[in-house]
Amino acid sequence: MGVTHHGRTHRLDLADPTLREWECTVLLADAEQGIVLDQSAFYPGGGGQPPDHGVLLWQGVQTRVVGTRKGDDLYLIPAEGDPLPPPGTTVTGAIEDERRTRLMRIHSGLHVLCGVVFRDFGALVTGGNMEPGEARMDFNLPEVPPDFKTRIEELVNAEVAADRAVAVRVLPRAQALALPDIIRTQSNLIPPDEQEVRIVDIVGLDVQADGGTHVASTAQIGKVQVVKVESKGRANRRVRVRLVD
Repeated sequence: MGVTHHGRTHRLDLADPTLREWECTVLLADAEQGIVLDQSAFYPGGGGQPPDHGVLLWQGVQTRVVGTRKGDDLYLIPAEGDPLPPPGTTVTGAIEDERRTRLMRIHSGLHVLCGVVFRDFGALVTGGNMEPGEARMDFNLPEVPPDFKTRIEELVNAEVAADRAVAVRVLPRAQALALPDIIRTQSNLIPPDEQEVRIVDIVGLDVQADGGTHVASTAQIGKVQVVKVESKGRANRRVRVRLVD
């Protein structure tokens, strides 16, 4: 569960992050629990990346999807007051493209930032969060040079312009954890019962365990601006970034 399936739902979002529309069958529809599909491209949220929004279209009716909830199944949360497609109904799922695309771009941008800070400053990640087009990442970095903000922005955008491939693969847990520096956070966030680990590799820069959606190459991220560098404790630095366009 979590790499190819979550409960009864096949995870199309991880197989093809460019997929925006697909057909599926409703397995459960409940006003309190939510909607369960046999296959879904809705990213359910996690690792700092928010869930997708979108719609389900069925028999001339539209049900808006405004969030998700994880449990034994992957539950889609319908907008309040929208009709629920009955179990067994074939529906068309559609992802809100602009939101997902900007989340993919900023998520990959954070991996570039993480790779640059680890490579050039040896710092690990202590936290992070993202919204469409903007994000923050915290680093265990006691000392920073006076020109740190400018240097980081230049280094990140140089890696964006390098058009590095972003490759994704799934490895057995032991094989994944044997990779050097695969955990870029201060604590290992991989669930202990997870036997397969999804690896996101910005080729030549950054390799780490990750469960989110990403662009295919760094050039697709677009220009990144480092908005602010803040001190969040004696050894913690918060870097805020945003997409320029």
